[in-house]
Amino acid sequence: MNRDRTKLLSEVADYYSAKLAEHGETAGGVDWNGEESQALRFEQLCKIIDVTENFSINDLGCGFGSLYDYLEARYKMFSYSGIDVSKDMVETANNRYADKENACFVVSNEPESISDYSVASGIFNVRMERSDDQWRKYFEETLAVLDRNSRLGFSFNCLTSYSDEDKMHDYLYYANPCELFDLCKRRYSLNVGLLHDYGLYEFTILVRKKL
Repeated sequence: MNRDRTKLLSEVADYYSAKLAEHGETAGGVDWNGEESQALRFEQLCKIIDVTENFSINDLGCGFGSLYDYLEARYKMFSYSGIDVSKDMVETANNRYADKENACFVVSNEPESISDYSVASGIFNVRMERSDDQWRKYFEETLAVLDRNSRLGFSFNCLTSYSDEDKMHDYLYYANPCELFDLCKRRYSLNVGLLHDYGLYEFTILVRKKL
């Protein structure tokens, strides 16, 4: 890993560790503004899952593992791997789900193994002082990580460049959904879905490797 990417990931880890310390095991602890909108994001991301049981999933940027709760309420059999660059997040998740045999959590910026699906929620939003070009490079490198660690498909979300200007912040990254749709279609799969109709200032992209 190059020095710049290592520094970037360290900054991200520090940012989210601070949020966890400030807000605890709540939506605010992973820098979301509420439980309801977080559940809505999970609903969009999990549209990539087209089976009812016996699937595996990587959660890149898992925080303290809230997606596991969402999955457990809806699916009978699955295996979940949570990956996060924040040691504090992973430690919290391991304590929180210590009794769950189908869940594991690791400190890393990449999954340890290939799963049926991979998802990434919110990891592309907070760029801090990075330029658009620097953050876009990291963004595309991370999409490649999702792709090579997913057997059937992957999904991710991002703040949208269609956000109202008076609600946009310099430290956040707002992507053009049409550009990312085109990138995923050209680079990863012919079967790509763009969801931009669920009432938040963001979008979700689903990349299916098989029909």
